[in-house]
Amino acid sequence: MFEASDIREWRSHDVVDASGHKIGSLESVYVDTGTDQPVFATVTVGLPTRRRLAFVPLAGATVGPGYVKVIHSKDQVKKAPSIDTDGELPVAEEPAVFAHYELPYAPGAGGERRLARR
Repeated sequence: MFEASDIREWRSHDVVDASGHKIGSLESVYVDTGTDQPVFATVTVGLPTRRRLAFVPLAGATVGPGYVKVIHSKDQVKKAPSIDTDGELPVAEEPAVFAHYELPYAPGAGGERRLARR
């Protein structure tokens, strides 16, 4: 897993898929509220006039000089749930982010949100 202290350095790094195709630029990292470990990133995708932030899991990702390589394809990330560039992920939409990548989802024990932006 990644060191949480490095998260600030990742911002604006290119995000590439396993084949090396650029997906977009890393905008934010989301941590699991139960473990405080990075689990998702948002990637700026789309045309300059229609930018949005798509979610991509960080499991299996590697960090290199100036890039973060994820295990999911560019196509899959571009079809992932997204938010506006100045938006916030509503708690009700968290399950859809996990479901898109066929990941298990469970809210916190008290029903609290699972993801928090860092």
